[in-house]
Amino acid sequence: MNMAYRFRIYPTREQKNLLAKTFGSCRFLYNQMLSDKIREYEVSKKMLRNTPAMYKKEYPFLKEVDALALANVQLHLEKAYKNFFRDPKSGFPKFKSKHRSRKSYTTNRVNGNIQVEDYRIKLPKLTW
Repeated sequence: MNMAYRFRIYPTREQKNLLAKTFGSCRFLYNQMLSDKIREYEVSKKMLRNTPAMYKKEYPFLKEVDALALANVQLHLEKAYKNFFRDPKSGFPKFKSKHRSRKSYTTNRVNGNIQVEDYRIKLPKLTW
């Protein structure tokens, strides 16, 4: 069973910084992956299968945020491509803007890495 939860949170200053870093890293990775896919297709007419791990070597700041959030960026981009090829009216995947994009990210619950207790939530890399 798939379940999704949506929370309004009131983070501390340190948590705000880590969340902002996560939002920025997800947006950066999405844009980099999209740019590389477009460039590879123009050169070789083949679709590039890129992963977040490929970018962590080149951009070490990606190691500071939740790895599952970055993995979900890849899934979101692949879904955007599938939607475009299935129904071109949905539009080609667009680059994410710092100002226009929604400040959110998707992560997965694995081995209890996300906990909710007494009006508090613990997310990966984000302490109580």
